[in-house]
Amino acid sequence: MNKISTIRAVAFDLDGTLVDSAPGLTFAVDSALYALELPQAGEDRVVTWIGNGADVLMERALAWALKEKSRPDADDGMRMMMRKLFDRYYGEAAEDGSFLFPSVADTLNTLKQNGIALALVTNKPSAFVAPILTALGIHDYFSVIIGGDDVENKKPHPEAVLRVLQELNLQPQELLFVGDSRNDILASQAAGCRSVGLTYGYNYGEAIALSEPDYVYDRLHEILPLLGLPHYEHQE
Repeated sequence: MNKISTIRAVAFDLDGTLVDSAPGLTFAVDSALYALELPQAGEDRVVTWIGNGADVLMERALAWALKEKSRPDADDGMRMMMRKLFDRYYGEAAEDGSFLFPSVADTLNTLKQNGIALALVTNKPSAFVAPILTALGIHDYFSVIIGGDDVENKKPHPEAVLRVLQELNLQPQELLFVGDSRNDILASQAAGCRSVGLTYGYNYGEAIALSEPDYVYDRLHEILPLLGLPHYEHQE
């Protein structure tokens, strides 16, 4: 594999890329649905709704649950209540219901130790981001952290990626974006950056290769040779 000699920084998505957040998100979604006397969705279904931020997640959950009950579409009041309930329950479960994927800590450490700046770009509500990163021991790796409430336009819009470029004083060819969903790939492409698509995350049931990232890997540490750094098969 040829090294990309221009890369000075790597930006990562959070859910489905660095962190398996499905358990906590499922608890919050199902608890909110239960409180509204609606059917619970379960993790296999919830993971297909992750990726566009909490408001869209609530829209998808409500649409499914109301259809299951043959009830009319949600009105604004129900949407607001669903979001409030979600925030309450996710606040209880976000940290305990989030887990690092294999090799994440080792990969971040290797990048940081070799002078690669690290950024995080997520559509997750900003209030939950720092507590999760801190609980998992990876908060201090990142020079820039951009949550879903920190920009006007969430991914797949490139606003957050462009902001990373601005804050790190980089040109697009100097940033590599790593994500697990088409939102990540589309955002990085629109910003003019190279992208890595990971096969193990949450991508609406689609293969990440369909979004045409520059590189596709099965494990996070496989990005290291791309930057001229050694990786080890035993990293977990």
